[in-house]
Amino acid sequence: MSKRDYYEVLGVTRAAGDDEIKKSYRKLAMKFHPDRASTLSDQEKKKSEDSFKEIQEAYAVLSDPQKRQMYDQFGHAGVGGNSASGGPSGFGGFNSGGFEDIFDAFGDIFGGGRSQGRGGNGRNGPARGSDLEFQIEVTLQESAFGCQKPITFPRAQKCGTCDGSGAKKGTQPVTCDTCGGNGQVRFSQGFFSVQQTCPDCRGSGRKIKEPCTDCRGAGMVQERKSVNVNIPSGIDDGSTLRLTGEGGVGLNGGGNGDLYVHVRILPHKFFTRQGKDLHCEIPIGFITAALGGEIDVPTLDGKTVKLKVPEGTQTSSVLRVREKGIKSLRGLGYGDLYCHVTVETPVKLTEKQKQLLRQFETDIGGEHSAKHHPKSKSFVDKLKDIFSN
Repeated sequence: MSKRDYYEVLGVTRAAGDDEIKKSYRKLAMKFHPDRASTLSDQEKKKSEDSFKEIQEAYAVLSDPQKRQMYDQFGHAGVGGNSASGGPSGFGGFNSGGFEDIFDAFGDIFGGGRSQGRGGNGRNGPARGSDLEFQIEVTLQESAFGCQKPITFPRAQKCGTCDGSGAKKGTQPVTCDTCGGNGQVRFSQGFFSVQQTCPDCRGSGRKIKEPCTDCRGAGMVQERKSVNVNIPSGIDDGSTLRLTGEGGVGLNGGGNGDLYVHVRILPHKFFTRQGKDLHCEIPIGFITAALGGEIDVPTLDGKTVKLKVPEGTQTSSVLRVREKGIKSLRGLGYGDLYCHVTVETPVKLTEKQKQLLRQFETDIGGEHSAKHHPKSKSFVDKLKDIFSN
């Protein structure tokens, strides 16, 4: 499922200042905090838990100037798809700098007076890149026979100038002196102790004194990535293809995310598709319909096949051509081609042709003769029954 916009999650605009973001975060965190979920049903608890995770994740990014800048420029791909410092593990755990503000909001519960210490785990470990999505359009022929489609899409890429460190070329990030490189600090008062993300390095364990001029300290830049997508023969409309490793670039040695390509099949001017079968409308002359015969029918591969038209074929009759539909995606044969017949009435007749048709009608006993016009005769009989009652 695609993530919601972080500004939407916190209920603020993109122009919101730090104070407005923090105020909104505190209000929402109070609303969905686990201490307030004890009286809820299991379903409501789960919903509240998901909301609390989402709020934590959004604040972890928007409260950090560098991460916010990357998010504004690249969206979720710029911050690794997930919160750059991870989300909370259930209601029992807290991650990101957001806990500092939760602590303030619940000061009366936990008590004040915090002393700084060192401890916890750093946030420098490998982080998998975000998954990306792309929609591609293919023709009916391409979906039936398969093809390769080149696509180009934007994604965040490790900065080549600083090799992803975020530091100016020739310099290196330094260890954070607040947390000693752990990325976490511990506050305690008496028996109560709380570990939280270091407010100075935002959990990275490092500080950048001189940011890279190309990525401005983010360690990531935008690139235009081009790949070829293999469309398998027989693919359905709405199918999704996964290109492993073609998503967002991982951080700190983490693997890349995946690219999910959603396939949309464009409408065809002549054929429509239903599963493995194709359908089309075929006009035939009334002489062929009456006497029968053979006609040439186009197929999706550009060739034609002979189709036998039975004597006395009516409009809306459906004639089948076997195995001229779509190949099964699983290789289990082909579908069929169904031809929906429309009998054409001749137009712009000469007087002689009209006279011949009148004579023909007389010879067969009129348009309501049961022998030659069974449907018409049945229709007249139904009308008589309706109006006689």
